[in-house]
Amino acid sequence: MQRIVIAITGASGSVYPKLLLDKLVTMKDQWQELSVVMTDNARIVWQTELGTSGYDNYPGIRFFDKNDFNAPFASGSGKYSTMIIIPCSMGTLGRIATGISNDLITRAADVMLKERRKLICVARDTPYNLVHIRNMETITLAGGIICPASPSFYSKPETVEAVVATVVDRVLDLAGLTVKTFRWGGE
Repeated sequence: MQRIVIAITGASGSVYPKLLLDKLVTMKDQWQELSVVMTDNARIVWQTELGTSGYDNYPGIRFFDKNDFNAPFASGSGKYSTMIIIPCSMGTLGRIATGISNDLITRAADVMLKERRKLICVARDTPYNLVHIRNMETITLAGGIICPASPSFYSKPETVEAVVATVVDRVLDLAGLTVKTFRWGGE
């Protein structure tokens, strides 16, 4: 049973964390603890893009303030196994890559890397400049996973949610969770 932290930053794409949280709630048998931390910009973008502030209405999920360094995942002794930053802004990515732990998200990411645990950064910005690419390289070399929010179309998705699910399901796979999804060459 995993202890998972989801970080939501202010990059566009609030539908990604919403669908991820929706799916994780239905997969309660696969995680022991699920925590969420959001930036202020993430809250604004969520409200702008989704027309709701329902980001903190999930049963069984603990929400933490972005400056709460007493959160259990701010320390390696908290034993969180996976951190997913979705969407991961390039500013957040850059701070992680350079070791700047100025809020709970960047501190928790630093903890995941130093403890050799799973850090998945779902980059949503496009196009990338050389600084972005080098920051992604640094995080990859440190043991993190960069998973761009690039959907697949093999399953012939017909709705925005179905397109988004191709990325979310990939993230769940990377996190080591069992998810029913389209598999290349599968049935």
